[in-house]
Amino acid sequence: MDEILQINDQFYIQAGSKLLDDRTKVIKHDETFALFDRYGDIQLARTEEQGLYHEGTRFLSHLSFRIWGRRPLLLSSSITQDNLLFSVDLTNPDIVKNGTVLVPKGSIHIFRSQFLWKGTLYQRFRVSSYSSTPVDLTLEIHFDADFVDIFEVRGVRRERRGNRLGSETQGDRTLLAYRGLDKLVRVTELNWTPTAQEASTSSVRFEDRVATNEAKTYSLAISCRSSEKYSEAIAYSDAAEKASSDRRTGLSQGCSIGTSNNQFNEWLNRSRADLQMLMTNLRTGPYPYAGIPWYSTAFGRDGILTALQCLWASPQIARGVLALLSETQAQEFVPEMDAQPGKILHETRRGEMATLKEIPFGLYYGSVDSTPLYVVLASHYYQRTADLEFVRSIWPSIKLALKWIDNYGDSDGDGFVEYFRQSSNGLVQQGWKDSQDSVFHADGSLAEGAIALCEVQAYVYAAKLGAAHLASILGEEAFAAELEGQATSLQQRFEETFWSEELSTYVLALDGKKEPCQVRASNAGHALFAGIASPERGRQVAQILMGDGFFTGWGVRTVHASEKRYNPMSYHNGSVWPHDNAIIAAGMAAYGLKEQAVHLTHAMFEASLFVEHNRLPELFCGFHRRPSEGPTLYPVACTPQAWSAAVPFLFLQTLLGLSVRTVPKKQLCFSDPVLPEFLSSVQISGILLKDTSAVIVAQRQLNKTEITVPVKSDDLEVIIK
Repeated sequence: MDEILQINDQFYIQAGSKLLDDRTKVIKHDETFALFDRYGDIQLARTEEQGLYHEGTRFLSHLSFRIWGRRPLLLSSSITQDNLLFSVDLTNPDIVKNGTVLVPKGSIHIFRSQFLWKGTLYQRFRVSSYSSTPVDLTLEIHFDADFVDIFEVRGVRRERRGNRLGSETQGDRTLLAYRGLDKLVRVTELNWTPTAQEASTSSVRFEDRVATNEAKTYSLAISCRSSEKYSEAIAYSDAAEKASSDRRTGLSQGCSIGTSNNQFNEWLNRSRADLQMLMTNLRTGPYPYAGIPWYSTAFGRDGILTALQCLWASPQIARGVLALLSETQAQEFVPEMDAQPGKILHETRRGEMATLKEIPFGLYYGSVDSTPLYVVLASHYYQRTADLEFVRSIWPSIKLALKWIDNYGDSDGDGFVEYFRQSSNGLVQQGWKDSQDSVFHADGSLAEGAIALCEVQAYVYAAKLGAAHLASILGEEAFAAELEGQATSLQQRFEETFWSEELSTYVLALDGKKEPCQVRASNAGHALFAGIASPERGRQVAQILMGDGFFTGWGVRTVHASEKRYNPMSYHNGSVWPHDNAIIAAGMAAYGLKEQAVHLTHAMFEASLFVEHNRLPELFCGFHRRPSEGPTLYPVACTPQAWSAAVPFLFLQTLLGLSVRTVPKKQLCFSDPVLPEFLSSVQISGILLKDTSAVIVAQRQLNKTEITVPVKSDDLEVIIK
């Protein structure tokens, strides 16, 4: 695993690593996810990321199915559109003995299906014979568990590990166990039916006779147990029914969207299913885990931006995100966690290494933008839902977050929020571009000292205005006026300090000496999204971002192609991130630049046509678009990734200029609605506003998009600008 590096103060994966490819199959349920090859197997190789994972630990590192000791031939494999069931069609190779073909190739069909439910991987093999004579069948399933932490799979080397406990097989059950250095015993329990002819701690073998046109069924349940509280495995059919019902319930939440373009519908449906799969039911409510495999946990920034992109359609996501982040808000100063009173979570981990603090991410607060974005989400959530009771319950957390912004966030009192790592092994860069080399000067030298990012000041501006509105609603008028004044002052200082006439855009950041990083980066586009940019300068930023140095044909790069550290194959210095582009497009539309927003929407939609399952990855490489080719994939991008899955919902909202408000009264507002050429109509059904719902229809007529709301309550106001 030499190509996967742990830099002393960073945890990331190099672009050259051989990890996920486009044929890896992914399923997830709550705290458990699994990665398979196309056969449904888990390859026996420590350098591979395949496996069954639960709460940050790999509970199954090897799983292989054999027929007569041979690997079957693959016919096809697929995952259902709702991401629930992974199914594989297999058949037998020629089975030869002493030069004689005993069972010709293609005589046996094996339908292998698998899904996750409550910490258990359920597998079923339905074996059907099409041989002209009865067949004596031998099936084998081999398995193993290495119980490694996800960070070990990722490449971090540990000086020592816990102990593998004795494995045992009793009847139709095998237990594999490991006691970690954290004293927790983790157990992989395998149960199978029917009774096998032979079973051990590494394999199970079935022998059977199958007549012509007869089918036999074999089931395997693999449970992950990491505490005394766990769910017992149940029968495959019962678990399948419960899992299917749960997934249907999740997918039915929020509104229904249909368009005139079936390919756009596929993108929307896949994104909705990915978001539902990544959603994890926590005690505080549903939370979109960031991405698979490396980020299948709660991230503050990722959860907030995902919720913001989907807020108009699925406000319940925002409530779950706000609830968890309020509960986990830092209350004291803990340098090794980069925690300060009022700061909002960056990420949380539950594996052995996090518990032992071998990595800093058990509860880690090393992001500078999660805190202002938390306040932004809270204010937008209230406007969308009028859920005053919930907002009132988290108002103390919102006020504490605002105190963090003013005190710890702006530690030197210059009016800008900056970051400087306190932890000895946390993240050096603490914006959304958190690669170690992502903040630099025009000559390519890395910025040093406390760094004030361009987009963070924009988020703080939006947070102050949003909090002012909430303060007014809650009767704290003086506080509201104070916040509004702070926002106005920040906007003025931002324009004076961050604008570069030479670049015709906002600089990337200020370093510790308050020297500007004169670098053209996509960060400036977030200033439009947050509304801090002046109208004239907002238009100049958009013009730069849509120019040749930024726009690839697939989207806007993170860094302009002429900058010293530009590299289209880098993680943050020239790649294209879907969520970054959706935010930029929304910002452009807010400044009246709808044509540019439509252009970005079209580019990202076309990118979705070239990737498997129409599933936009975390990022792709920033090469210019080539005729008849798709975007160049980034080798270790998470897929699915929550804020990428949320992208089409924000793009659609941007096209329609749609805002859904419940306060001060129920309103559907449309600002300069435009449908591009590839969409002639859009229908949105069941969009909820308090105790009522509405249906929206948008239709393109020549160069004009008409909006109608055929189903609505009398107290719902429709405004079309």
